[in-house]
Amino acid sequence: MSRGETRDRDDAPAADADAGAAPESGPALVGDRLEVGYPATDEPVVECQHVLLPAGDVTALVGPNGSGKSTLLKALAGQLEPWSGSVELGGEDVYGMAKKPLARRLGLLSQEHDSPGSTTVEDLVRHGRYPHRGFLDPLGEDDHAAVDRAIDLAGVDHLREVEVGNLSGGQKQLAWIAMTLAQEPDVLLLDEPTTFLDLRHQLGVLETVRELNREHGVTVSVVLHDIAQAARFADNLVALKDGTPYDWGPPNDVVTEELLAEVFGVDATVREGPEVVPHRPLD
Repeated sequence: MSRGETRDRDDAPAADADAGAAPESGPALVGDRLEVGYPATDEPVVECQHVLLPAGDVTALVGPNGSGKSTLLKALAGQLEPWSGSVELGGEDVYGMAKKPLARRLGLLSQEHDSPGSTTVEDLVRHGRYPHRGFLDPLGEDDHAAVDRAIDLAGVDHLREVEVGNLSGGQKQLAWIAMTLAQEPDVLLLDEPTTFLDLRHQLGVLETVRELNREHGVTVSVVLHDIAQAARFADNLVALKDGTPYDWGPPNDVVTEELLAEVFGVDATVREGPEVVPHRPLD
């Protein structure tokens, strides 16, 4: 299958060359005719005819290094305005929305986040309430309730008074997820939340994300390097190659030996599940 094609399958959600048609519940976030680049790039890093994050689902963006996953996520999040095309959230232009109203509906946890080590977890999570308050307004009853709820959902209640500088990598990621959840967004976007974590903490972060989706209806998109983990935790995969979606759909449809060879450059066996058994890199 060449880049940008979608397979002809009766049960697939894919409808056009780069992504899929909306399921019955409708899309939460849609990008159309996107060309996305940076000031220092002459050519677009991402070119995408159509991509969507279905409401109520977990969608993983997967692909090798340099395939455009993080760039596409930033464009969908309203953080990197496309050179051309549009991004809509519930039918509204993301780049036409004011920052605070957008932040109340769309939360992004990027790779580039930092906080003073002396900040406690609770203080960090409180920062997530900024879209709901005036600049000098104190936290109200609703704000405190949202902070408590976010801390509980992320499973960091026992770390409330711990300074961020004293947390492990996995604990820090959960604290940042809690801060993002305090925004109470409808859509949560996570850019490689498991990077640099050991396997135990990777699984802990992904299980928390899955619970947020299943138990609380948060629509999620997450950038992941590990396609095996993505296949296990996501409802849908968007596989990117050279800045263009190669295929889109449920893991059982997307994760094939052909895709692993053509997109990831890996000779592998795909078993029922889907379970990926890598063998060797391809030249």
